[in-house]
Amino acid sequence: MFTSQPQIGPGDQPKVIVVMPAYNAARTLEQTYADIPAGVVNKVILVDDVSQDETVEIARMLNLKVIVHIQNRGYGGNQKTCYIEALKDGADVVVMLHPDNQYDATLVPQMIAPILEGRADMVLGSRLLGGGALKGGMPIWKFVSNRFLTICENFALQTHLSEAHTGFRAYSRKLLQTIPFLLNSDDFVFDSQVIAEARAFGFRITEISVPTRYFKEASSVNFRRSVTYGLATLGVARRYYLWRKGWRRYPQFNRRLDQIISRYHLADILGEEASNVRPS
Repeated sequence: MFTSQPQIGPGDQPKVIVVMPAYNAARTLEQTYADIPAGVVNKVILVDDVSQDETVEIARMLNLKVIVHIQNRGYGGNQKTCYIEALKDGADVVVMLHPDNQYDATLVPQMIAPILEGRADMVLGSRLLGGGALKGGMPIWKFVSNRFLTICENFALQTHLSEAHTGFRAYSRKLLQTIPFLLNSDDFVFDSQVIAEARAFGFRITEISVPTRYFKEASSVNFRRSVTYGLATLGVARRYYLWRKGWRRYPQFNRRLDQIISRYHLADILGEEASNVRPS
């Protein structure tokens, strides 16, 4: 039975959009969507990265806005499409929620609250903040690697995060219109790059505690891919540290989004703010 989630009216402000980067999420999509509290979200956008199951058909039955990639672009490439589409649709707050039900969608109001209250520009749903990650089924090797990488990133980025590797995130419109996320990797390290860029441009980051869920249907990166991701994340931390010290310059930390996209797309992506952008 497919049900449509009640959403807030188009005249209400601010506009909250949930984006779902999807790949083979047919078994979990409906429950994830149903768990989003009614009256909180204006729109849900699902970007399908060439799923081999019925993800797209289910998303359309749920009346989501569906974007289908013509070829697989990877986790980071999927997010790029998600954020561009959300900005084009006028989002004031964007929540990235995996459709595999690994993260608790009922917590969307808590995720967006710090942004709506003006206390943060990025909110991370941390599975480690409450201390229940292992009880929730997180493999010990993932827990250890998560903590190690987060400690390294905290040192380089001068942050105090409990977890920098969560897939449950919320962003302000201003942040997404500023950081040059289109320069980022199309792979999993995209998430680490976004945090580094947020720091480079002076945006505020906070966390809320979210439960840990590991089960058969939830997506998970295998050990080999995790090693590749870990090395890439350490590379991001290294580059940010060199940039912060003034020893190197990197476009990801120096150029705004409006400086790396075609001027013909500025109005669609920046909206009214495009009129304030001067050619560089």
